[in-house]
Amino acid sequence: MAAHSRSPLLQLLLLSSVCLCSLVPVLGLKAASGPAEPPNPPNPPAAAVRAAEPPAKDAPAAAAAAAGAVGAVVGASQPRRATGWKLAEEEACRDDLSRLCPKHTWTNNLAVLECLQDRREEIDIAPDCNHLLWSYKLNLTTDPKFESVATEVCKSTIAEIKECNEVERGRGYLVSCLVDHRDNISEYQCNQYVTKMTSIIFSDYRLICGFMDKCKEDINSLRCGSINVGHKDIHSQGEVIACLEKALVKEAEQPDRGRPIKEECQKSILRVAELSSDDFHLDRYLYFACRDDRERFCQNTQAGEGKVYKCLFNHKFEEAMSEKCRDALTTRQKLISQDYRVSYSLAKACKADLRKQRCSLDTSLPRAREARLSYLLLCLEAAVHRGRQVSGECQGEMLDYRRMLMEDFSLSPEIVLHCRTEIEGYCSGLHRKGRTLHCLMRIGRGDRSITVDSACQSALQTLVQSADPGADYRIDRALNEACESVIQTACKHIRNGDPMILSCLMEHLYTEKMVEDCERRLLELQYFISRDWKLDPILYKKCQSDAARLCHTHGWNETSELMPPGAVFSCLYRHAYRTEEQGRRLSRDCKVEVQRILHQRALDVKLDPELQKRCMTDLGKWCSEKPEAGQDLECLQDHLEDLVSTCREVVGNLTELESEDIQIDALLVRACEPVIQAHCHDVADNQIDTGVLMECLVQNKHQKEMNDKCAVGVTHFQLIQMKDFRFSYKFKMACKEDVLRLCPNIKKKVDVVICLSTTVRNDTLQEAREQRVSLKCRKQLRVEELEMSEDIRLEPELYDPCKSDISRLCPNVAFGNAQMIECLKEQKKHLSPRCHQRIFRLQEVEMTDPELDYQLMRVCKQMIKRFCTEADTRNILQCLKQNKNSELMDPKCKQMITKRQITQNSDYRLNPVLRKACRADIPKFCQSILIKASEDSELEGQVIACLKLKYADQRLSPDCEDQIRVILQESALDYRLDPQLQMHCSDEISKLCAEEAAAQEQTGQVEECLKVNLLKIKQDGCKKEVLNMLKESKADIFVDPVLHTACALDLKHHCAAITPGRGRQMSCLMEALQDKRVRLQPECKKRLQDRIEMWSYAAKVAPAEGFSDLAVQVMTSPSKNYILLMIALSVCVLFLVGLLCGRITKRVTRELKDR
Repeated sequence: MAAHSRSPLLQLLLLSSVCLCSLVPVLGLKAASGPAEPPNPPNPPAAAVRAAEPPAKDAPAAAAAAAGAVGAVVGASQPRRATGWKLAEEEACRDDLSRLCPKHTWTNNLAVLECLQDRREEIDIAPDCNHLLWSYKLNLTTDPKFESVATEVCKSTIAEIKECNEVERGRGYLVSCLVDHRDNISEYQCNQYVTKMTSIIFSDYRLICGFMDKCKEDINSLRCGSINVGHKDIHSQGEVIACLEKALVKEAEQPDRGRPIKEECQKSILRVAELSSDDFHLDRYLYFACRDDRERFCQNTQAGEGKVYKCLFNHKFEEAMSEKCRDALTTRQKLISQDYRVSYSLAKACKADLRKQRCSLDTSLPRAREARLSYLLLCLEAAVHRGRQVSGECQGEMLDYRRMLMEDFSLSPEIVLHCRTEIEGYCSGLHRKGRTLHCLMRIGRGDRSITVDSACQSALQTLVQSADPGADYRIDRALNEACESVIQTACKHIRNGDPMILSCLMEHLYTEKMVEDCERRLLELQYFISRDWKLDPILYKKCQSDAARLCHTHGWNETSELMPPGAVFSCLYRHAYRTEEQGRRLSRDCKVEVQRILHQRALDVKLDPELQKRCMTDLGKWCSEKPEAGQDLECLQDHLEDLVSTCREVVGNLTELESEDIQIDALLVRACEPVIQAHCHDVADNQIDTGVLMECLVQNKHQKEMNDKCAVGVTHFQLIQMKDFRFSYKFKMACKEDVLRLCPNIKKKVDVVICLSTTVRNDTLQEAREQRVSLKCRKQLRVEELEMSEDIRLEPELYDPCKSDISRLCPNVAFGNAQMIECLKEQKKHLSPRCHQRIFRLQEVEMTDPELDYQLMRVCKQMIKRFCTEADTRNILQCLKQNKNSELMDPKCKQMITKRQITQNSDYRLNPVLRKACRADIPKFCQSILIKASEDSELEGQVIACLKLKYADQRLSPDCEDQIRVILQESALDYRLDPQLQMHCSDEISKLCAEEAAAQEQTGQVEECLKVNLLKIKQDGCKKEVLNMLKESKADIFVDPVLHTACALDLKHHCAAITPGRGRQMSCLMEALQDKRVRLQPECKKRLQDRIEMWSYAAKVAPAEGFSDLAVQVMTSPSKNYILLMIALSVCVLFLVGLLCGRITKRVTRELKDR
């Protein structure tokens, strides 16, 4: 029996079960502070000693007094027995006593009673002995002498307690009052007396005064047992109370089934449970059900103060725990959830805090609600979150019961009532260790495509609010076990039990350190935490004043359920990104926490209540086949135009925030960590509402540290930004006023950029006195244009018409680095009309503003720094062309320059310098070509060819002549720069000049080859082009690079004073060739003779088409002076002949008249 001996402290509490018709309510259950049993207890009062038999040597004095009272009572009720009557001497119990009880207990009636009623359940005692014990206990609890003994034992205590000293004697009120004030009992004998008598009462519910009267009908209707003596074992009547308790619990879980228990009986049941809360011996059903389990799990746990209960609760889900004990423990836990006072330790520890935090003064709630465990937890948790002082002992007890609620869903009657269908259908067999609750959470999240009843969802939310696992992850046993390995590796730097553990786990969501089971459990819990901002204690602590100031949370009761899910946090993050001009911003500490939560919740759209609510349909419609976890938001962003208006609005708002703080996209930031560390670490560390981190990532998108995931993520965000100019934070802030003024009703970013760019371009071309677009907007507009030029997908007006061409002509080309655009340019002749038109317009813009030519700027980046640092951005290509043949020029850049020259020479409109210089000459000389031309297709060099001919005829304006000379010089070195030549002579070049054309460096050898093989050329178009080249070379030796190279020294020696152009230097060389006194270089002499032959042949096959053409040929001929002299001599001869003939004819005429 030593193992079951009860602390005097705990048994005292149980005495309160001696109802004795008391009407005085128990206001609290603070533990008795009476002294522990002394080694040598003081002598009992004389009255008790006189009435009692001699106690056993080891019996306490108070027990002896109690035994004396027993003797007096029994003696009074049974006159045939002597005052020193002993149970051990009764015939009815002698055999059972000798068989079951140690001999040293026989002299003490109470010891005998305790021995017999605490026997093992399978051991029976004689019916007569049962009845004798029943009569014995009944007399104890109904005889007035029972109270008189209490008066003697607790004399000084009664005098000290005013309420007990004034109660009416003889009605049982005195003992009840002593129980209610047991906290103040310091007298040892009184304490022991009350405790000892309590154990007698609780052995049979019928001995509890008033209980039988209040619950008689319910006992019968529920078939919980008979109240008749002898119907069953009268010492196992704890089963009747257990039956009633189970019925009370079932009623809470299934209110619509069966006959409800009367309210006064309900109160009595909870009162009995409350009064037996400190010593599990007093819950007779649980005591017998868990006796073996107590020995197994809690052998060293001292009885009293509810310690055995707590120990058994902690082992409830152990494999070795018996089902009968587990059921009994569950029933008691359910009673605790209905009335916290059923837990002695919790009621004791939190009594003062409940009063201090005014947790019983909420007039909006019914009084019955105030006793609910969930209400107590919510009220005290709110106080803790608000920074109010709650004792450590109370917080420790709260932690235990919060963990208990998370472990066993059945302790929450609302869950059992409202989630029965879900539990039976999807979560059966998962009862232990919180698995059922997490199963319900998973269904509540919508992970199984099952619609959860709103009442079940609400019950789950209430349970999470009550348990508050956000404050300490260890409360959630399922999460704790699943995430233990992750916490040990990724979060080991954080103190165990710290709220930041959950935040740490969220930061490692979808990383290599995260395990699947932990990920699932974490998201299930965070789904419900995200719907009540108070469940994140750090956020609540930092933001409660901001919430009251900006979101008017003071209008909501802290424990009410009226607050819309996520409403407060939505309010907070709307204020988090306001500018100073907008006012009403969050405090710095609160903003940091709001950003932390935003960064974490963006990983899963279901963690944003507003987003999930408005986008549930669209998520199912567009994102059901999402390949990777954590990309729901990206999916919604991709389908932004297809979303319903309410969903589109919330996705747009979140995307707008993301543009300002890209770290909201945690997956992208993780993927880009190497790039950020290498190129953007300063920006990332100091980013304050500017969106510069994304700009930095875009600028470094093609660095070696950039990986595929980061590049894809950055490009995706750029594509999303195209859908609305608000999604580009810096652009929005710089150009908001300009957009409203110049581009109203335009939303898409690409359209806004085109609108503003067109405005800037028009103002520039028209040389407007003042630019309509502000300077800060023009600067940011330039950034946006440069970013768009990098990827064709960022320009929908170009990308959409060219999609089919891309798949047909450039299927394996990457989009980034403008590679796709470059591919389309190279395949320009094979493009569809719409795509060709768009590419032409793009090239026109790029040639006007070379900085927008991404490939040119990328490939020639270093050369621009070397040669063109002082050049205007619009003259960069011109600068590069001038330095193209420098020895320091990079070969790749030179090749890119050549490509752009080929493009420019295909159409004068793609050469802005030529277009400006020849704006008067082109319509004057080439109008017929312009009439036939299409607006958005190349002229294939026709206008430039036209201007070349006029250059040879020396009819161009000086500015235009200078530009055509440059083009002639360039195309003379590289046949590819002459589109007409390349178009008409492609076959001849491949047949006659294949070796020259294959040369890596073009130095005019192909043109020379065609000139040499002029007689072999059969196609008229090609022959005409070659003849035009010869004609052009007569006008300027620089146009003939082979001849110019051969005669470079002779030009220096003999023609240095001659101004280049208009054939002057060529004439100088021809005169030198005819002058026998001048010795030319052999190579020069040979080349000049070849040119004379070619010109001679050209004159034969292409005679002058008219007098003007003949005049031009003469004026441009190297033998111009000779020809003019001959013509002059001829004219003179004709004149003289005319004069002579005229005189003769006149004389003849006169002679004829004279006749």
